[in-house]
Amino acid sequence: MTGVPEADPESGAAIINLSWAGTGLFVATAVLATIDPDGLSGPGIAVDLGLFAIGCAVFLWAYAVAVSRSRTDAIGIGGLYFLQGSAPKVVQYRLLIPLAVQVVVAVATSIIRPYTAVAFGILVPIFGLGLAGLWGARNGTFEPR
Repeated sequence: MTGVPEADPESGAAIINLSWAGTGLFVATAVLATIDPDGLSGPGIAVDLGLFAIGCAVFLWAYAVAVSRSRTDAIGIGGLYFLQGSAPKVVQYRLLIPLAVQVVVAVATSIIRPYTAVAFGILVPIFGLGLAGLWGARNGTFEPR
């Protein structure tokens, strides 16, 4: 983007760290629940629904911040939630890799154990998407209106 200052790659580190921590927790509980769905489905469901609830709240928070910024900045959905052109590449990778891991693990574990509680993992990627959106809304650089 021309004329738009670059965002600081170190800004929003807490959001990035939370995305990786939530992803690690999800992967651990999803793998364990896939191995032993009868004994470990409870913690897996709790983590899946917890991350989904947090993700929904953060997604809406990101949207609210973006709406307030949209008075002065031209914010698009791709730039907001997928950080296309609004974030340094390193930040984009740091937030979209956990999202991709969440999607892959959710689909893979749900395919392995389709009619068990492991399938709740399909809800988890909203967590990663919401955090990417929050980073974009708070720290992303967009063209002025």
